[in-house]
Amino acid sequence: MIIIRLKRIMQKGKSFFIVIGLILYYLLLESSYARNAKTGLPLPRFVSLRADIVNFRTGPGLRYPIEWVYQKKFMPLEIIAEFDTWRKVRDWENTQGWVHQSTLSGKRTLIITNSTQTVRKYGNVKSTVIAEAEPGVIGKLLSCETSNDWCKVELGKYQGWLRRAQFWGVYAREFIE
Repeated sequence: MIIIRLKRIMQKGKSFFIVIGLILYYLLLESSYARNAKTGLPLPRFVSLRADIVNFRTGPGLRYPIEWVYQKKFMPLEIIAEFDTWRKVRDWENTQGWVHQSTLSGKRTLIITNSTQTVRKYGNVKSTVIAEAEPGVIGKLLSCETSNDWCKVELGKYQGWLRRAQFWGVYAREFIE
């Protein structure tokens, strides 16, 4: 009986195959989303490179070609999407690519961008200057208050304060303790 009904449906034309194809496509698409690793962490969010050498790929998997190779451990990145064990990230120059989650760390870091920045002993403009940080310098992000623009940072052997606008790696009004 099933074979007779199937023959009748098949006689109605190609629309049957199109409908079946769409149903199968939908089911495959849904099952691939169900396999995604849901971290429960917010998107976007900042992380840093755990490894010395990290491949930026054009898509989430080893079958995708390498577009960039980062060779700077602790480089801050922003995760903008997740798929399974892969993270789509963006750097301070807005370069985007996919990296494996094992190459990332939750440690918060920063990078000095644009021009040389003044590091102060305390979080105000009248505080003593303790260092000058040049573009490309990477440091640790120690804390940021929501009530002001200052963040406590560690750049090499120096601990001091920078305004959020002086570096890349933190959101406006983000609290970090």
